[in-house]
Amino acid sequence: MERVQGIGGVFLRARDPKALAAWYREHLGLPVDADQTFGALTSDGPGEMTVWAVHPTDTQYFGPGAAPFMVNYRVKNLDAMLAQLRAAGATVEEKVEDYDYGRFGWATDPEGNRFELWEPK
Repeated sequence: MERVQGIGGVFLRARDPKALAAWYREHLGLPVDADQTFGALTSDGPGEMTVWAVHPTDTQYFGPGAAPFMVNYRVKNLDAMLAQLRAAGATVEEKVEDYDYGRFGWATDPEGNRFELWEPK
């Protein structure tokens, strides 16, 4: 059985993404560069980065629902995890995206919350 390896990211909706990111940088010390809306929390282990990001309130990245956040889960084998979810009857998007830093897929839980799966390179 495939299992989540960790949290790959936490994404928030905001009316003013840059202002909210600056607030988190100033008050919580999140590693967000000035004029950016995301940062990465890292550890000594390979592939253990966690991304924190703010998106506009009208973002489509979180899917069609009104959820104010989306969680990204790190997985070892994206294809196996997506197949496992499909076999369990979960709503899984057909689209998979490949980047230099890994592969991404999306699914929705029974309550309608979209989540992202990330297989790091």
